[in-house]
Amino acid sequence: MGDHIIIAGTDWHFNYDHEERWITAISGNVVSFEHPLEFMHLGVAPLFGGVEMPMRAEVGLLTRNIVFQGDSTSKKNLFGAHIMVHSPGDESSVARIHYIELREAGQAFKLGRYAIHFHMIGTVHGSLVRGNSVHHSYNRAVTTHGVHYFNVKDNVSFNTMGHSMFIEDAVETNCVYDGNLLIMTKASNSFLSTDQTPGAFWMTGPNNILINNAVAGSDAYGYWYDMQETGMGASYDVNICPEFTKLGEFRNNSAHSVRKYGFRIFHALIPRTYPCLPSPYDLDYLEKGETDPYWQNPKIPAIFEGFVGYKCGFNGAITERTGAVTFKDFRVADNGIAGMEFAEMEDVVEGYAKIEGGMAIGNTGLNDADGKIASSTVHGFIGPKTEYFSMSGTSFYNFDFGGSGALGTCSHCFHGDASAAGSMTYTVSNLHFGENVPKRILWCDPWREIIHDLDGSLTGLGVESYAMGTAEPHMYVPECTESLEMHDGMICDGTNNQVRKIAFHQFAP
Repeated sequence: MGDHIIIAGTDWHFNYDHEERWITAISGNVVSFEHPLEFMHLGVAPLFGGVEMPMRAEVGLLTRNIVFQGDSTSKKNLFGAHIMVHSPGDESSVARIHYIELREAGQAFKLGRYAIHFHMIGTVHGSLVRGNSVHHSYNRAVTTHGVHYFNVKDNVSFNTMGHSMFIEDAVETNCVYDGNLLIMTKASNSFLSTDQTPGAFWMTGPNNILINNAVAGSDAYGYWYDMQETGMGASYDVNICPEFTKLGEFRNNSAHSVRKYGFRIFHALIPRTYPCLPSPYDLDYLEKGETDPYWQNPKIPAIFEGFVGYKCGFNGAITERTGAVTFKDFRVADNGIAGMEFAEMEDVVEGYAKIEGGMAIGNTGLNDADGKIASSTVHGFIGPKTEYFSMSGTSFYNFDFGGSGALGTCSHCFHGDASAAGSMTYTVSNLHFGENVPKRILWCDPWREIIHDLDGSLTGLGVESYAMGTAEPHMYVPECTESLEMHDGMICDGTNNQVRKIAFHQFAP
């Protein structure tokens, strides 16, 4: 009783339906506030095919016994208290910040004046930021700058300006973010240009560990892997190449009610053995006698696992240019454009970029009073405009509205786009289409991809087969039939036949 809490919004209002309340009484399982809640907050986990889609509003405790705060002018001037830990050299500072409340913290318009800031120390094995609440901050929540092995665990962040959890120079490694709750990340025009479209988590290098975190509400992104070409800022180093560095760990994180993407990989993530050395694009390098492992430079798989994303204005999850990246057991629902999307694949010899398992729900029918989803055209998945992609074991439900479809193609393509000549081939298997999925494929412009169905689970033929989004006269052969209602094109029995792209260059007349 007497505690201050924040209840996350679970609708399409993004950052406008989170509600702060003071607890006035607790009786059994009934909690009373000083005045009623104004918005509906979901507290359900509906089942689809026997699998839960968790959609429960997060509740964060903001009250702590020890308070670190700004003064009476902080709100007016956006100028609050801040904690900065800095000294030169590995392990030269140790700070353990446990179970305190930071409010009216951070200083807008001031670089480096963040609510909690660990700055240019190197390794910090002995330091820990745990169990704190950071709310009404004018400059981030926790900043990790030029440090390694930093532990940020079980914190609550609410109503913060700019990237809430900020990993600054793209050189930081082996830092652990575990069990943090970030609610209401707001745009800021006073910091980096990226803060105008903030991520609750802004990760500039991949070799860190994010597990069991939750994001509710952001003016742009939940988890933004904004991979950099080199170390940057005070840590500028051309011998650090984050775009090609291995992933630490990403597991069991969630994001909802964000304005753009719940999870985003931007620019590129193509982990390989020697990050700053080139990767061979010539697949005949072995025949040429090239046995030097530096020349081969094998790709390293990056597995993002167990993400939950719902009610995101654009997508639950999206990648731009990726190597052997896997989305494993993602669950996405009620997203404005697509559940999951892969834009462009790097040539991968050792294994495709892929989606394994998981499910995409077009419309749960929950907390959509404004009809945003029901009136939209949504895909469960949109595939890349390049080769080297596969999907297996994924389920789709409730795409029976607004001309929607389970699978789409050619991410960020348009008709006549020379970079997307089309007829790229995806490989799928063991797909499941549950209730209310009348259109399994809704092809995207320019309608030229080929989907190779290894077991017939997409085409419904029960055998190896193909789906195509075009129906030209030369395609009307005994092995192929029109399937406009379900597949938006043609399907072909591939038992004794293959469908392949043929292109003619510089033909005349």
